[in-house]
Amino acid sequence: MKHYKSVKESRVSITELMLPSHSNFGGKVHGGHILNLMDQIAFACASKHSQSYCVTASVNRVDFLNPIEVGELVTLRASINYTGRTSMVVGVRVESENITSGKKKHCNSSYFTMVAKDENGKSMPVPGLLVTDAQGVRRFARSKYRKESAFQRDTKFDSSNFKIAEFVPLLKDENLQLNLE
Repeated sequence: MKHYKSVKESRVSITELMLPSHSNFGGKVHGGHILNLMDQIAFACASKHSQSYCVTASVNRVDFLNPIEVGELVTLRASINYTGRTSMVVGVRVESENITSGKKKHCNSSYFTMVAKDENGKSMPVPGLLVTDAQGVRRFARSKYRKESAFQRDTKFDSSNFKIAEFVPLLKDENLQLNLE
């Protein structure tokens, strides 16, 4: 196995026609179906990079920017943005295309943290990322920053570290009624 792999070596994409069976009660493609496709392509990308079975450890923020219509083509693109020791951050971009007009819409982007597993289910080392351009540096740095921010946020709100006096004043204009005992 290589020590480092380029983004291009692990990049994957899929295109799928959205069918009526993929729709929700509002007639648009169900977000859950898109999330399922996103998880599948993140798995494919991470597995291709690590040459091993991978599991989803977390998904960082999913914003649905534009609805997807039944009958549109949906293209998902995935690439490795960051590599740790056993984990990878896979960037996934979703676009829809109206078949008759050719109009394309960016529907969402998200970041999946995937962990490589060996045949015994233990986390295993992954190849590092060979970065060759400014875009790659930006993506790697952004993923590292997100990881550090999540750790700080998680420890700040851990029940053993939480300081209620810091946060009650921040809640005064929220749709909330506090009855603290």
